[in-house]
Amino acid sequence: MVRRLIDTLLSLIAVILFSPLFAIAAIGVLVTSPGPILYRAKRVGLNKRIFTMYKFRTMQIDQTQYHSPVTASNDPRVFAFGSWLRRSKIDELPQLFNILRGEMSIVGPRPEDPEIVAHYYTPAQLETLRILPGLSSPGTIYYYTHCEQLLDKEDGEKYYTERLLPTKLALDMVYVREGSFLYASRIVLRTIWVIFSRALGRRRFPDPPEITKARQLKYQAPVNIYPHSR
Repeated sequence: MVRRLIDTLLSLIAVILFSPLFAIAAIGVLVTSPGPILYRAKRVGLNKRIFTMYKFRTMQIDQTQYHSPVTASNDPRVFAFGSWLRRSKIDELPQLFNILRGEMSIVGPRPEDPEIVAHYYTPAQLETLRILPGLSSPGTIYYYTHCEQLLDKEDGEKYYTERLLPTKLALDMVYVREGSFLYASRIVLRTIWVIFSRALGRRRFPDPPEITKARQLKYQAPVNIYPHSR
């Protein structure tokens, strides 16, 4: 209950503070690419429930030549203004309304596409669905600092699911098991630092402090958190 109250309060404050960015993003999408302002993505949330996650649209509507739930570096579907929205993470701001709706939290494992969850998550990795998904997490930060630039559009989905996803989920499992208000606060501060550092041109970042525990979790037996599911 306290966590939910904090999420709601902080999200309301953020919506007010970032309202100029909402306006800039909405106008920019409208004038640079035909189509809706928002992208509505199906994602897997708490206890495997499917919900609609909101983002500012960063891709062209016509995607007839390339289909993948994973966005590669230099992805041809992303238009120029959308690329800036993605680099600055402004495209994620509409998820503040997902938080207000109780579908997400400020800090929690990044929600994933249902197809990727269904086909690539191991039983152990389903532990990340035990808490609300979030705007940021250890895995989210790691993906932003270490992984995005590694994805090639030719085999982006394969590389993501085989090489990047296991580490990303293991990092989030550390947070699921050890999460606290103090830990969540550190994640928020780390996220802000990384975004501003990238904006100022930094491209190399240290490994996250959870990496050692994450590597150990990748090889542990799964915890049965859904005892009645098959």
